[in-house]
Amino acid sequence: MSSADRAPWQEVLAFWFPERQAAELDADTHREQWRWRLHGGADDAILARFSELTAQGARGELDHWAADPEGRLALIVVLDQFSRAVWRGTARAYAQDPAALALALEGLADGHCQALAAPWLQVAQTQPLGHCEGPDHLARAERLIELREAVAAKAPEPLRPVYRSLGDQARKVRDVIAAFGRHPHRNAVLGRPSTAAEQAYVERGEFPHLQALRGAVS
Repeated sequence: MSSADRAPWQEVLAFWFPERQAAELDADTHREQWRWRLHGGADDAILARFSELTAQGARGELDHWAADPEGRLALIVVLDQFSRAVWRGTARAYAQDPAALALALEGLADGHCQALAAPWLQVAQTQPLGHCEGPDHLARAERLIELREAVAAKAPEPLRPVYRSLGDQARKVRDVIAAFGRHPHRNAVLGRPSTAAEQAYVERGEFPHLQALRGAVS
């Protein structure tokens, strides 16, 4: 497909999901690709290739992408993931979370999420449910666990340990929100005071997004 024929969001998807190019995918490779996505391994490449695109998404200039299931997913990736790389360490990294959440919830309601063929695409589409803080965060975290359990059950057998691990991550997110009502590791960046319990949690450094896929997958 020539660059002129490609949908504008395809570059985002091709970068963020190298699995799309793989005829066969083993669990170890897939686990490393998820670690790359979750643990900041892509930051330098995002800054070099997608900084301006991310700024456009934050300004609402890419909202039309959401008319297509894959376009919606790409926009969620830009707002929910690329923003964290482009503006890491600042409050702006999280400012796009409500927009990403709205896109994710709409995608679940209108069938866009279910239309995504691969389990890694569906997981990425629903990540904002655990990321975006708010009064309904705990209910969303519970829903995220259910969604990830469903993805794991349908994933190819060799990849199911990876998705069970991502389900465990969602449970840890649920536990954090149940305990604190928010993500305490963001407090300093957002200028929020921490309670004594939150400070102890932050000092332990056992954040769900950093623990994901650290252990064995089988």
